[in-house]
Amino acid sequence: MSSDSHVRLTHEGVKDRLATKFHSDYDQAVDQVGGGVATRAGQNTMPPGFEGVRHAIGRAGNIDGHERLKDMDQDGVDVEVCYCEFSAFRYLYLMKDGWREATQAFNDSLIAFGEADPSRLVVSYQIPIHGIDVAVEEVHRVAALGGKSLQLPVYPVELGAPDYYDRVYDPLWAAIQETGLPACFHIGLAPIDYFQDEMPQFGQGCIQPMSAMFTSVQYANFILSGIFVRFPELKTVWVEPGVGWIPWWLFIIDQMKTVTNYPFNEIDERPSFYFNRNMSVTFIHEPFAVHKLRYDIGVENMMWSTDYPHPACTWPDSRELVNQDFEGIPVDERELILSGNAIRVWNLDL
Repeated sequence: MSSDSHVRLTHEGVKDRLATKFHSDYDQAVDQVGGGVATRAGQNTMPPGFEGVRHAIGRAGNIDGHERLKDMDQDGVDVEVCYCEFSAFRYLYLMKDGWREATQAFNDSLIAFGEADPSRLVVSYQIPIHGIDVAVEEVHRVAALGGKSLQLPVYPVELGAPDYYDRVYDPLWAAIQETGLPACFHIGLAPIDYFQDEMPQFGQGCIQPMSAMFTSVQYANFILSGIFVRFPELKTVWVEPGVGWIPWWLFIIDQMKTVTNYPFNEIDERPSFYFNRNMSVTFIHEPFAVHKLRYDIGVENMMWSTDYPHPACTWPDSRELVNQDFEGIPVDERELILSGNAIRVWNLDL
């Protein structure tokens, strides 16, 4: 089971499910952020040079659920959790009118993709955060429709919203906890400006690893502000940050709590306690972490993914690569990391 794969919607497909009176506002919001894809002023998001790299970009499976199932069969993958290639919450909040209706239209487009086989295509529905009442309503609407997964932005500050330690979000955490669905946060561009001009071609090698590890800012926001104390059954999934760096981070932040006496007054347990209880993390290909660090990370906190169709993806060789990466790993631990944890987190009946 891949806990992080992708689907590409089209803006026209979203607008097909949106009343025409809102189309102009929708188009203006899309244009304002360059098509709904996250960019930073003066920087290209992906330098050239990926030609010939193993990926599935451009295949029909990117946009058609039935074709995706064929690619999954070729890859030996039974189930995928699918996140949209562009983030609706990055632009819908800019709409003057109709953003609530557009949110539903966007998520209904995801439903249409997953209808090819909802038991194998677990789509992750995007939840707006700039209107908490509407966010709560959308969480309940998605749950009532049989949705299994929710996606929220990693960095609210990019949208001009309060960060997640703010208690304004407590009604949202309460609603998500009530449904039993996981709140998923897919890695994005870290909100830092390092390259002031156009990013050099090698710049992605600087930014990409830091983008992954920068998610630790939100790990700390959730843990240290007491969100998991107030909502002990809230499940969160941190998508594509990798896992190899996490033992160091947990060690340091535990030391801050227990040795150097930082005033983490909102929590009673070690930070690692809340990580192990409330957080899951996806990775693609980290054999060193699987073999050497899995107990420090938490065997029940790790979830494998293909990252279809991106350049890092393991398609169409996932079975072969997994067998190499997990050689010698006990069968029960392999099962948890490759499927069992995901089945539990997403409440799947397989």
